[in-house]
Amino acid sequence: MKRRHKLAFLAFGVMVILPIVASAWYLFDRAHDRYVSYAGFSVRTEEIGSAFELLGGVAEISGSSSSDTDILYKFIQSPELVNRINKQIDLREVWSKPGRKWANGDHDPVFAYNPQGIAKSLFVPGDANNPGYIEDLTKYWQRMVTVYSDSGTGLIDLEVQAFTADEAQTIARLVYEESSTMINRLSAIARDDATRYAREELDQAVDRLKTAREALTRFRNRSQIVDPSASIQGQMGILTSLQQQLAQTLIDLDILRMTSQANDPRSTQAERRVRVIEDRIEQERKKLGIGTSTGVEGSGDENAFANLLGEFERLSVDLQFAEESYKSALAAYDASLAEAQRQSRYLAAHVNPTLPEAATRPDRLLSLGMVALFSLLIWAISVLAAYALRDRR
Repeated sequence: MKRRHKLAFLAFGVMVILPIVASAWYLFDRAHDRYVSYAGFSVRTEEIGSAFELLGGVAEISGSSSSDTDILYKFIQSPELVNRINKQIDLREVWSKPGRKWANGDHDPVFAYNPQGIAKSLFVPGDANNPGYIEDLTKYWQRMVTVYSDSGTGLIDLEVQAFTADEAQTIARLVYEESSTMINRLSAIARDDATRYAREELDQAVDRLKTAREALTRFRNRSQIVDPSASIQGQMGILTSLQQQLAQTLIDLDILRMTSQANDPRSTQAERRVRVIEDRIEQERKKLGIGTSTGVEGSGDENAFANLLGEFERLSVDLQFAEESYKSALAAYDASLAEAQRQSRYLAAHVNPTLPEAATRPDRLLSLGMVALFSLLIWAISVLAAYALRDRR
């Protein structure tokens, strides 16, 4: 054997044999067992058809929403969820139970939670009063909590690792509960957005209707008239009766003048009756607002029936418009509320968080095989590079 062969064998021992032996020792002697809890769920949207659709037999069936699945996938990996679950169960305590000290043979500093990192913890002892930032915990969370999402089917599979079976199941259950709470919150926001504008229009219509009714009530209290139209009909009846009496009196006066002398007391009485009836007619015409003075703009009595009727009709039109607007706004609000309630988004679990019975992590043989493979590849590349450099010289 030549010198280069001995160097190659020495490098093989250092770069391949030594890492494999060290990894095998650590995996089988110091690495703690980890339990994996599985859970599977999906976001479902239940679309309940209207009464017409149900009678017609065209009701929608439930389906999944891929956009909600993507949101939930990101949420499970977010620091917000990590912080929420950490407040319910101390994740730092749960994931650091195997210990982080290399000097203690019972500790597992590689796989246990260590906010300082593996390399730094070799030289700096851990501080119990400095558990690390939420970013450190989130980074370790992504090692212990694995999420698989299928955008095509909308299914989400979850794997949660812990050093005890109960803790793995507890963390998986909390992830499912917080995810369900988040989906319910999104549903509430969607329902509120769907009905907010319709509710604002309804509130405006209610205020407009109240204002119109209050204005009409103030008019009736001020004028002491419930319906000016009915009052005008009665007033017109009085005016018609007076005009009939005036016509009959004038006829009687003409007959007296033709059959009696000029100084006949009956003629004088009839003339006096005519003047009284004409004065009364003039007063009644002024009440109705059809006197000669109302022809000029800005003149006339504001309490005349014509003015009161005009104001009443204006208020009635405002009230009718407000009532129609209220009916339309109420119908739109009921329709938007019914439409929002027709679509119900919820989280459905097809696999509830399982309670593992045996530890499946770490996969010691697979990990050892990966170490051996990469060590061998690194050694082979290094030897080939060394031979290539030698040949060039």
